[in-house]
Amino acid sequence: MTDGPVLAVDQGTSGTKALVLCPRRGVLGSGTAPVRPRHLPGGLVEADPAELYGSVVAAGRAALAEAGVPVVAVGLANQGETVLAWDPATGAPLTDALVWQDRRAADVCAGLAPHAAELEELTGLPLDPYFAAPKMAWIRRHATGAGVVTTSDAWLVHRLTGAFVTDAATAGRTGLLDPAAVAWSGPALDLYGLGGERLPRIVDCDEPVGTTTAFGPPLPLTGLLVDQQAALLAQSATAPWAAKCTYGTGAFLLARTGPRPRRTTTGLVGCVAWRLRGRTEHCLDGQVYTVASAVRWLTDLGVVSGARDLDAVGGSVPDSGGVSFVPALAGLAAPWWRGEARGSLTGLGLGTGRGHLVRALVEGIAAQVVELAGAAATDRGAPLEALRADGGLTGSALLMQTQADLLQLPVEVAALPDATALGVGAAARLGHDPRLSVPEAVPEWKPSAVYEPAIPADEAAERMGRFRAEVAALLERTGPGPGAPS
Repeated sequence: MTDGPVLAVDQGTSGTKALVLCPRRGVLGSGTAPVRPRHLPGGLVEADPAELYGSVVAAGRAALAEAGVPVVAVGLANQGETVLAWDPATGAPLTDALVWQDRRAADVCAGLAPHAAELEELTGLPLDPYFAAPKMAWIRRHATGAGVVTTSDAWLVHRLTGAFVTDAATAGRTGLLDPAAVAWSGPALDLYGLGGERLPRIVDCDEPVGTTTAFGPPLPLTGLLVDQQAALLAQSATAPWAAKCTYGTGAFLLARTGPRPRRTTTGLVGCVAWRLRGRTEHCLDGQVYTVASAVRWLTDLGVVSGARDLDAVGGSVPDSGGVSFVPALAGLAAPWWRGEARGSLTGLGLGTGRGHLVRALVEGIAAQVVELAGAAATDRGAPLEALRADGGLTGSALLMQTQADLLQLPVEVAALPDATALGVGAAARLGHDPRLSVPEAVPEWKPSAVYEPAIPADEAAERMGRFRAEVAALLERTGPGPGAPS
């Protein structure tokens, strides 16, 4: 039964989503389970590892129960840069999971600032606490020297199957991978003080790694992929030059570059997209740290009651009323790499209302994505023709229209927001059936809506100019950043 359904599990920052995917009938069942990361003073963001694993099991079992059909394989997507220490003999966590947003490793990066250029040359990644290696080094310096220290996927896979592996794309998010060789970099490990560590074996994203009984019957785990690259796979399998942006806790724009690493000149990240069928694909990657998390911030302030209110509240006014919002609530990522920066909200007046704040936030998110898209076009040497979009916040017509307006390109919204699950489901299908090609394994990509620019180019340029001026002022107030890439 090589064309049977697969269980695709996407373990994310604020929850886990699981889908039972059939190549003929689409989504047969779904399940979700929440994860509640703790946001602590000083930029600390932690999660309980037991909650991560429990959410995987709960979401997967719920999806299988709703589908009511057997599946042939499992795929697991992960957060990418979230790390923890754990005991490889028992599987017990030795620390909390340091979530990708966590900034506590800033001191590690500051100490390595003289080696920033060398590390970027070795691994393709800038020196920043966002990535896994600084967090791993922090754990070894300040938490524990026991056990192993890895990204969260290696621990989850060990709990599920007993294997000690990580996929090539997730390994590429650590800052410890030689992207050309797709092997651990000895010099990078030594610079981080991790040279003696036991690290997981790097596997292809479609390599069977073991069997799990966590979801009920024994099932082979045949697909592993980091979340954003999984979403890219779902949206570019038959359109290799397509660029995608996922609007979730953060926003993540990725664009494929081919079989060899591409060195970026713009502040984007060049990294492994996936290794499937023994062939490695690389991509450019840019991040906006706070998107849905910024909406939650407005929700906590009582401005909106949730993301579902963005369109109604923002639509109550024609524009932002002169309010500008740089939503760097957890720092600025690509292309600036200024994690110590904090958001700015300017232009407030007695007439400023909730709608203006929502409009300003939406425009600030969209403007950051425009900067990423422009950087990707520069690095690839060709302009983008459109932007494919997925993730929960694509449900906001206001955000998607604003994105199209400022980008001055069509924004094509995925018919299913769960592109990550679709991508890792395809990897699982490839791992289960060696006869399949990559395009055959990925569901046909169809947009549910296409947003065309509704403002002229000169107005978009003016609005982007105001945003860039606000970012420049913010960075000037912040001062020079430690360890920023040149």
